[in-house]
Amino acid sequence: MIAGSGECAPCDIAQHIWIPPKPTVKDLSDVYHFMISKVVPSLKVCFKEQEYKWNESDDGETKFAFLIAVGGEVFELAEDMSISLDDKGFYGVGSGSSYAIGALSAGATLEKALHISADNDAYTSGPFIYKTQKKKVALKPKQ
Repeated sequence: MIAGSGECAPCDIAQHIWIPPKPTVKDLSDVYHFMISKVVPSLKVCFKEQEYKWNESDDGETKFAFLIAVGGEVFELAEDMSISLDDKGFYGVGSGSSYAIGALSAGATLEKALHISADNDAYTSGPFIYKTQKKKVALKPKQ
């Protein structure tokens, strides 16, 4: 699953053109390595093929950010193509994400956190769409 924020072009490319690599059983035993060795390079190639210059920011503004879930593990992908993990498991992208993450940290439900974000950020509003991906057991590659 992928969620994105920021400029429309990278979000459109990721949603409609990019064909993400499918993880093998071996990949699922180290999903972080899969993200940095297969997912990020394939997205870079797709951006290049679509002539989207993701690495040429001249205004200091964030161009885009993605949340990518693989096997139930969530990763944040920044515009510099770096991958981040959060110890608490709270992720958000977009202008209202800091409000939602703060609300989650304070014990709010997902729905309440989204509404708190919308109440405090002029660029955040419903309807909110969210999906759940169950965490998969880390499978060991066959010997």
